[in-house]
Amino acid sequence: MRNSAAYNLAITKFDAENALDPNTEIVDGSPRPRELVYAERLTAWVQKLAPEASEPLRLAARCQHICRWKIPRDSYPLTRAGYLRWRSDLKEFHAQTSGRILRDVGYDEATIQKVQDLNRKKNFPNDPDSRHLEDALCLVFLEFQFVLLAGRMEEDKMINAVQKTWKKMTPAAHTAALALPLNARELALVRRALASGPPASSTS
Repeated sequence: MRNSAAYNLAITKFDAENALDPNTEIVDGSPRPRELVYAERLTAWVQKLAPEASEPLRLAARCQHICRWKIPRDSYPLTRAGYLRWRSDLKEFHAQTSGRILRDVGYDEATIQKVQDLNRKKNFPNDPDSRHLEDALCLVFLEFQFVLLAGRMEEDKMINAVQKTWKKMTPAAHTAALALPLNARELALVRRALASGPPASSTS
């Protein structure tokens, strides 16, 4: 798939912003900016799930969590209400940031609005692009974040998290998730989650 000059420039600018993340993640033995790594992983999953992905979807994948470190979780109350407000404010921040960059590189307003709608998860699950993006978000979590989280959280909470994640995914994403190289403990947690009932509501 041949990319437009505007697309390539937008990706370069998204990556430049995410490269400023002071938080790092070790990848192949070397520290890299965490949000840049996240954007690359999300892009890879979108491309794997939807090889003919639309340009707005590919753009949204690259900027879905752009500059996320600028609004830390601990800047909000550590309550359910605080968490939900943080998530809502993040979506709007990402959408505004992506919109500014897309305008700078010359995108039309219709494309910008579509990317921002994806950033905000505005039309999920009715929009097919939003479903692909959500699948990719869930698979990045299961592949790269699940193991670390499982080492810090109680099993019941992890099972609840897996159930909620699974509920948002399509059958194709379920198949991809079950093929991930999880270790025995995490795979057992997934199987327990799938064998259990519906997820309980969270209060924290």
